[in-house]
Amino acid sequence: MTDASFHSASGEPIESVLREELNHGDAMIGTIIPIMRHLLASDDHSVFSEEIVARTRAMLEDISSQLLIARGEALQVQDARNLDAAEVQAMVIALCGDAALLAHLHGLAVEWQLTERLHARLGLDPVLSPLLQALIASSEPAVAAAGMSLLASQTRFTQAQRRMKLALTELPAEILHAAIIALGEHAGPGDEGALLAEKALCDSYDEGRSRLGLMARLIMGMGGNAQSALSIEHAGVGMFITALSIATGQDRTLATLTTNEGQVARLALALSSAGMKPASVEQQFVAIHPEISLPEGFEGLGADRAAAILSVGTGYPR
Repeated sequence: MTDASFHSASGEPIESVLREELNHGDAMIGTIIPIMRHLLASDDHSVFSEEIVARTRAMLEDISSQLLIARGEALQVQDARNLDAAEVQAMVIALCGDAALLAHLHGLAVEWQLTERLHARLGLDPVLSPLLQALIASSEPAVAAAGMSLLASQTRFTQAQRRMKLALTELPAEILHAAIIALGEHAGPGDEGALLAEKALCDSYDEGRSRLGLMARLIMGMGGNAQSALSIEHAGVGMFITALSIATGQDRTLATLTTNEGQVARLALALSSAGMKPASVEQQFVAIHPEISLPEGFEGLGADRAAAILSVGTGYPR
């Protein structure tokens, strides 16, 4: 590996190097949502050629369609699935008003981009990782059953991402709530269809059965063995990100952004604060950023000091 992203003067303390890189990365993170909101709200579709923006917008359109269909079906509207394109776009604008929802979808787009990249470069299966295989083969029936449920959910997620779609039931509870609020605001105060749709959606929703809910439950159930989920080649991208989020106390969306090239300091600090040895941190860099090496002196940092540096906020929606 080469020192592609860690730049420092010779002999500069490792804490200063990492703080400088972290501050630079955090400044970049703070601009993501305002820029994304501007691009997604634009009527000029030529700006959506970039993959992440295009995928985020497509998921917004899919969620908007699902919300409008739910409202139409609740009112027993004939041809409720025959939506007006202008109304879908108006719903997209309404959803863009919620920063946390937009950040979540952006994070999923980043996760899928990394999944495809590691599948192409390392042959990492986007559905069935070695860790998931082991969980499915567990002698504990509850673990094996949850593993099978995650396998099915990850399969659906993979198929949906290839079509640039996302089911409402896969949203975290607070994000689904934000989407439902946006539907109500779009439909107008006291709209009967929005209220009926909210009840129907909430009645059919179970966060624990969602892909992210299943990942969190399985990793937390691993106890001391959860450290193995911090190997991206062993756990797969989704499980790795969830494990990193749990181990560091970071929001999962922020943990996802940690894998970006511009966030190498945050990734190194997160892995170190999660208790990984420098050699293991370097192994993850080989997998995720093979062109980047850890800065000189990183091996002397330690988990506590890494966590203290990482504790600085980013301004990214949580």
